[in-house]
Amino acid sequence: MPIIQADRLSRIGAALLRATGASDEEARAVADGCVNANLAGHDSHGVIGIPTYIDRVKAGHIVPGAEWTIVRESPTTTVIDGHWGFGFHVNAKAMALTIEKARTANVAACTVFRQSHVGRLAAYPMMAIREGMIGLATADSGRSPKHVAPFGGREPRLGTNPLSIAVPSDLEGPFYLDMATSAVAAGKISLAVARGEQIPTGWIIDAAGRHTTDPTDYRKGGALLPLGGTEGYKGSGLAAMVEVLCGLLTGLGFGVEPTGRHNDGCFMAVFNVAAFRPLQDFKKEVAEFARYLQATAPSGGSKGVLYPGEIEYLREQERRRNGIEVEDATWDRLRALATEYRIADELGLA
Repeated sequence: MPIIQADRLSRIGAALLRATGASDEEARAVADGCVNANLAGHDSHGVIGIPTYIDRVKAGHIVPGAEWTIVRESPTTTVIDGHWGFGFHVNAKAMALTIEKARTANVAACTVFRQSHVGRLAAYPMMAIREGMIGLATADSGRSPKHVAPFGGREPRLGTNPLSIAVPSDLEGPFYLDMATSAVAAGKISLAVARGEQIPTGWIIDAAGRHTTDPTDYRKGGALLPLGGTEGYKGSGLAAMVEVLCGLLTGLGFGVEPTGRHNDGCFMAVFNVAAFRPLQDFKKEVAEFARYLQATAPSGGSKGVLYPGEIEYLREQERRRNGIEVEDATWDRLRALATEYRIADELGLA
């Protein structure tokens, strides 16, 4: 697999998106969002998604330049219609507005609907911690095709429905949670297929409801499993609550709409720490708490405890130094798109 530096990968992604009609601001939001996911080690949400986004633009499912609008608002709440714009761009604007409301109201929340895939969910709560606030975000895929079987079932009825919470601290790396409520993100199955790899037992079931390690079974009528293994009712329950916040509260509804247009619904909230206690005291204590966790004696076979978000931070430092591995199938698609848009020479992809 080729190893590409992050800044070059961002330039390539942004150029391809501009070629398909995205504004410079939209293109940079999507490309940087994807590359930041790669840097954190979440390759399922990285540049592997850019060809899919371009396909959705061509199909009319994503509308470059769409103007998002406020449907309803109060001093603490906002309902935002993305008008099928790039989710990376729309959701960042929505979170920025929610942060501004929290500056004066201390607590603020928003819902966003009719936007495309928002990428790695942690990007939005992490905007809040840079302003000394706690950020929360949840997302679902509206009424586009589902991927996760509810606990005890074998038909996909839920999305991967991620949840992310980020907390300001004095740590060198950010303290945050970013997780799917399924056993694994759907993009990791696509990644395994692209890399020709098997997957662990417990990630998916095949069309007959049997556990399988073949990632290609997923596209043959299989389904992702909810988080929790034998206690998968916990992941299934979390996914159902995310569906309520992001599907029902936004008005997107539940189930599957036959056209299958991907439609990320999001619920996001921001809490101004200074309204509860002095920010510096809080940040100091969060860092102390993280070090308290790290000081735990390791269990058998473990290298020790990492605080939430630490593994992503360590991966980012390594990948910024050494570059990002891009699977051949994804690199070939990026090169083919560059040739199609006649920008391969300027991007060094000829």
